[in-house]
Formats: sequence, C-alpha cells, structure tokens
Amino acid sequence: MALIKLENITLEFPVQASKSDRRQSSSKESHIGGQLSLGPSGQMVVRALDQLSLTLGPGDRLALLGHNGAGKTTLLRVMAKLYPPTHGRVTVQGRVAPLLNLGFGLDMDSTGYDNIFIRGLYLGMSKADLKKKADAIAEFSELGDFLDLPMRTYSSGMRARLAFAISTHVQTDILLLDEVVATGDARFLKKANEQLENFARDSKLLVLASHSNKVLRDLCNKAVILEHGRIKAFGPIDEIIDAYAVSMGVEAKDK
Repeated sequence: MALIKLENITLEFPVQASKSDRRQSSSKESHIGGQLSLGPSGQMVVRALDQLSLTLGPGDRLALLGHNGAGKTTLLRVMAKLYPPTHGRVTVQGRVAPLLNLGFGLDMDSTGYDNIFIRGLYLGMSKADLKKKADAIAEFSELGDFLDLPMRTYSSGMRARLAFAISTHVQTDILLLDEVVATGDARFLKKANEQLENFARDSKLLVLASHSNKVLRDLCNKAVILEHGRIKAFGPIDEIIDAYAVSMGVEAKDK
C-alpha cells in the first residue's frame, strides 16, 4: 500500500529580521518566497506551507509546479518526514525513496564501496539486498577502481554518480524526486535519465518537482500549482501545466 495523506499542514521557519520596519511586510505580493508574518511570540517567521491538504494513493504521479520559494522542495521534505510540520498531520504508508539531496548519507572518509552500504541502509535497504545489488550499483556508476578509494578523493560529479546509482536501485513504493539528475557527460546523463524513468514507472506513487515540462508530462498524470505554500490548482497534468503557463504569461513549451 502506498499512501501520502497531508491534513492541514503548516510549516513555519523562524527568521531573524534585519530591519524592524520590514516586520510588517508580507511576501504575498511577491512572485518568489514564502509568506512572511509574525509568529505568536512576535518573532518573524517564513510560512513555507500554509494549511495544505492532499491525499495521494497507488497510481498517482504528481508534478509540483510553482514559482521559486512556492514550497515545492519543502513539501517533498515533509512527505519524506525530514521536516515535521508546525501544525497538521502527515500520514505515509509504504517504503519511501527520497531523491532530494544526492550528497546526503555519504561518508567522505569511507570508500565508494562502503558508501554503497552506508547510503543504501539510510534509504531503507537491508544488508542482504545491498550485497545482492552492490555489483550492479558499482557497474552502473562506472567508477571502477575509484570505488576502493575514499569519497573525499572524488569530484562532485563522481559523488553524484554513485549516490544516484545507489538511490535508483532501491525497491520503493513511493518516490520523491526534486529535479532530475544533471551530472556527468552527455552519455552518462542519457543513461541516468533512462534509469530514472524506469525507476519512476516501477514505483507505486511518484511526486516530482521539475522545471522541465517534458519530464513532467512523461512521468506524471496529475499536477498541483503551489503559490506561497498553498495549493492554487490541482488536476490532470496537461491541464495544470497549461494553466500555470497562462498564469505566468508564457507559452507552455516542452523542454
């Protein structure tokens, strides 16, 4: 069973205001960022998500659309239970694979092979599964003898390759994805995107934030438009992409 249920989710981050005369300002008129307001204690807070409710089940493939700071990444992290909400309730059923930060869960002083197990365990894989899949992960990464060296000797692209290889070999019910992989040469990038598409289609439930309409149309069947942490529109993928383009005053081109 794959289920994500969000009930009246609000998430606020306290901030240190630099000028007192800005405390009464609100970002509701801005095209970027969350809402700025005063919390109960009088401290300024950024309301990244605002009374948001959403239920997703098996077969749902949801695209997240919205301006910079609309709450897309924050929403994914709440779904992954990395951020506890300030108010509201989060219910998640099923194994979750959050591809939100490819660098998270990697130990720079351990070898690439060791990190296959370190990150794999972090993503919920068992040691038995990792032993079975370690060779396939190593082969996909194309890092060869570098897997016997500490991660601190890797370039950022090499680290991203290994992290991506590990993440996309996890058996998962729910895939949470923030943008597509964009590292390595053109050949590896093509290979990675093909792997990602297969991984997404094998998952029971997908939530994806991307600036590529083509990726969203290819992988998703539903979409929401987020605006200042609230759901502005929800519906079929093509309808919502077109509506978002109209609201932004641009043409909904696939890219």
